[in-house]
Amino acid sequence: MNHEGAVAPAGELGLKVVRGDGRVEFPSTLQPHAWPTAERISAIVKHASPAKDMPAEVNAWRRANRRHFARHFRKVTVAKAMGMPTFYGALFLEVIRGDGRRLPYGLASVAVVTTVGVNFMVDAFQNLVELENMKFHGFGTGGAAEAVGNTALTTELTTQYATDNTRPTGSQTENGANVYRTVATLDPDSDVGITEHGIFDQAATGGGVLLDRSLFSVINLSGAGGDTLQATYDFTVTAGG
Repeated sequence: MNHEGAVAPAGELGLKVVRGDGRVEFPSTLQPHAWPTAERISAIVKHASPAKDMPAEVNAWRRANRRHFARHFRKVTVAKAMGMPTFYGALFLEVIRGDGRRLPYGLASVAVVTTVGVNFMVDAFQNLVELENMKFHGFGTGGAAEAVGNTALTTELTTQYATDNTRPTGSQTENGANVYRTVATLDPDSDVGITEHGIFDQAATGGGVLLDRSLFSVINLSGAGGDTLQATYDFTVTAGG
């Protein structure tokens, strides 16, 4: 009995990178991380929790950062559960090591919009200030908890910035019709442990209006090694009544 048929070549390709020190990485760790495009809390909270597909360094940081993240997260969930109009900032952090590895540390904070930040928005409605100036990202090493009365970071970088005393300028876009997103990258020129972040309306350090401040577990960057830190800040305004 004869059997006739056609056989076509088939196969699949799997890639991995083996570093000189023995570390094994998959292509996903080398690509920019896609943070959520929805303002739903359920869509973003998973980025604050350890996950099986995350590098050990990322999971260790997420576990350490729980105490910072939890401080303000409950307030946002209560407001949203009750259908109350609210606004909040969400800060996502990704480390890019000097060897090209991208480490999605994740959701660092759903933290504090400041009193001076709210006042700035009211002034913007009157055309006294320009709201689109809220695009400058400050980074610091301080450890004081966030508070609505904050007007500056506790210990902001100065000469560690790529340009001394100048905050990185963020891009500006929408992450949904009611979410303002700004993304900036810190490229320090010396070793530093970053623990705080803020959005300001001016580039020069030592001044400016602080819209939002976040405190998180330390992220160590090697300036000599070429490490950078990408900060993605989403400012969400929800309707309700």
